[in-house]
Amino acid sequence: MALSFFSPPAPPIHRITCQALSVAVPSVAVAPLPVNPNSSLSCALNCTHFQSCSGCTQEYNLHHPVVIDEAIGFFNKLGIKDFSFDSCRLWGWRCRAKLAVRGSSTNPLIGLYEEGTHNVVDIPDCKWIIELNVEPYDEDQGTGDLRYVQMAVTTHDTSLPIPERYKNGKVQVSLVWNSRSENSANTGKLNALANFLWGNDGPKRKVHLIHSVWANFQTSSNNIIFGNRWRHLLGERDFWEHIGGIDVSLAPSSFGQANTRAFDSLLRKLQKYVPQGASVVDLYAGAGVIGLSLSVSRKCRSVKCVEVNKESRQSFEKTVERLPTNVESNISWHHADASIEPTSWLLGSDVVVVDPPRKGLDPSLVKELRHISAVELRTSKRPEKVKDEKRPWILRAREDSIQIESTTVHEENQSLPQTLIYISCGWESFKEDCSSLLASKEWHLHKAHGFNFFPGTQRFSLSLSPTDKFKLVFVSTNIKFHPTWLQNTCIIYYCHSCICIINTSA
Repeated sequence: MALSFFSPPAPPIHRITCQALSVAVPSVAVAPLPVNPNSSLSCALNCTHFQSCSGCTQEYNLHHPVVIDEAIGFFNKLGIKDFSFDSCRLWGWRCRAKLAVRGSSTNPLIGLYEEGTHNVVDIPDCKWIIELNVEPYDEDQGTGDLRYVQMAVTTHDTSLPIPERYKNGKVQVSLVWNSRSENSANTGKLNALANFLWGNDGPKRKVHLIHSVWANFQTSSNNIIFGNRWRHLLGERDFWEHIGGIDVSLAPSSFGQANTRAFDSLLRKLQKYVPQGASVVDLYAGAGVIGLSLSVSRKCRSVKCVEVNKESRQSFEKTVERLPTNVESNISWHHADASIEPTSWLLGSDVVVVDPPRKGLDPSLVKELRHISAVELRTSKRPEKVKDEKRPWILRAREDSIQIESTTVHEENQSLPQTLIYISCGWESFKEDCSSLLASKEWHLHKAHGFNFFPGTQRFSLSLSPTDKFKLVFVSTNIKFHPTWLQNTCIIYYCHSCICIINTSA
């Protein structure tokens, strides 16, 4: 997703013809999704950086990633004959980008790295770095000022039709500065750079592009982009997006989907697999966007969000404040590692949502899901008398948790999940997790849907569902970036993703 001012010029009309919204695979032997023989060029990436940049791996037929044929075969072997794939928007969709800044103040390089290197593939010249003599970061020497730039677009104005929101969105700019704090010697240049951006594209200009400017302070020599110290410099503090039927608050440190339109489509599809009034636990939850959207759309009895990154708490709290007043869910957020004692989080839920990092599910969680019947048996034999909790990781999670009680009194639920929804960023790790769960005979594959989150890559999301006993839904999303355009100091990428659903065996 992206705004027109944040995107390349509108593609020729003939390129739009390849944007099939959804293609269902016929129930026959492994057959690839149909590809228009004339669409190879009309659905081309058309990026001058393709040969050198590591971001994209597919230059043509963006509406049909090569990996989709592999996915069709994979699910076909598991009995899924109706895999569907939504190609989504192919251009002008990106609303979030992180770019490395290297080179010199007179010849800055801004972009992604070449494949297998830390050599930046440059996008067009950055006039503000040159004009203000800002020194790009030197990895070898640890010197310089500006290390990375993150840009995120808010299209939150729901009073406008969706196409108009993208044309009228604004950009939150985060400058990753090579210093310990705002009191360091080189922060004069930081303030000058922020004021330059605000003066040229802020509210006093005819076209107001900049939503806000933030600074992140990072001096580490590792590959971690952001440090722990953030400062708001100019513009609005709160950054909002409307996704999955709710207003979502996103701090610059929060993880956010680059393709919010595709993510919204995925959430709408996912919501259909959650029963009305269910109890939901959202593992690897981040700021709880998925769980909170379910609390509204499915009128859940309870929603527990579990996240290891404590920085997500603030965004969760702000999002909860904007939920409709008629939401009757017991809602909570817990700062905890979902891999430690996962049974404690599974217990009491009808639906589990997992959104793990690229490596996939933690082995301890896979183990519990593979032996879900044994977990059910163990919990049924527990004594009624509950001892005082002494496990430190549970106590820490309780201390850092947020609890919003419903005004409606709900009966305590001691069930185990009937549905699992899995959101992943790796096709290979997803296949391993899926195969492992199915091999346990506890789960049965029911449905699979795909969404093109990042056109130009072999990345997609999947969703799977269960039999009468349990219900499992997997969603897998791989994220890769490719720089294609720079305009008014705002940069846009292109790339791809998809969703799946699994069920437990009777």
